[in-house]
Amino acid sequence: MTFRFLCWAALSLTASLLHAADAGIAIRQVLTTQVEAWNRGDVDTFVTTYAEDCTFVGKQMLHGRANVLTRYKKAYPTPESMGKLTFENLDVRQLDEHIAIATGEWHLERSANSGGPVGGVFSLVLRSENGSWWIILDHTS
Repeated sequence: MTFRFLCWAALSLTASLLHAADAGIAIRQVLTTQVEAWNRGDVDTFVTTYAEDCTFVGKQMLHGRANVLTRYKKAYPTPESMGKLTFENLDVRQLDEHIAIATGEWHLERSANSGGPVGGVFSLVLRSENGSWWIILDHTS
């Protein structure tokens, strides 16, 4: 009986670790999608990684993907003002089967005429829904 329990426990732990690893890969892909879209000057695709009911917290608080899109288009009206985005020191932690957090640093390389280099930190809460991960809370400063 003890052997069966140990086998069951080992299999359960292995399955949990594999699921967490898969979630980490999927969430990193969400962030890669953001970087690639941003660096193409494609704000519309960048914002598709946000849930429809998301909340954005920065200098102001916004609710809903459409409001987040409007904010980004106003703040970054041209590809030059968007610059080139990179994320560093990225950490992804899955809290349960459907919720994860990601933290890191963001940097924009831009010419002086476009506002110069800028950066900060971010924390995201992501929700898994129908096999996809969506940003439900973005706190960026």
